[in-house]
Amino acid sequence: MVHDVRVDNRGGRACVVTPLRVRYAETDAMGVVYYGDYLAYFEDGRVAYLRAKGLPYSAMEAAGVYMPVAEAYCKYHAPARFEDELAVETSIGGAGRARVRFDYVVKRGEEVLAEGYTVHAARGRDGRPVRIPASWAEKLSFPKD
Repeated sequence: MVHDVRVDNRGGRACVVTPLRVRYAETDAMGVVYYGDYLAYFEDGRVAYLRAKGLPYSAMEAAGVYMPVAEAYCKYHAPARFEDELAVETSIGGAGRARVRFDYVVKRGEEVLAEGYTVHAARGRDGRPVRIPASWAEKLSFPKD
């Protein structure tokens, strides 16, 4: 799957664009994408963002840092349907010493279907908070708090 790294249209931040095609299993009885599947689309975008920035989840976990979701938000604007070609634009919305916010925009062409964010809390293998290494913050292009 090809991912595009570019400047987004919502604040001029670097974003990674992840293409997706809606699968039949993601639709409900009305023929539209089930609302919960947008969080899976966000995850696809987040994983692609991290990989594009040179820090795949596997490397983070190998270093003993886990990033569970602490908060999630999604606002829906228009429905997606089976076989629609979508793009998830993912960028960093904010970061602290032990947390990261990823922002997402899901589009069909130029039409915004959904937008939202997830906040992740850095945790060690023991589940306790850990600092995000400075080298990772630099690699991920965190904005200044």
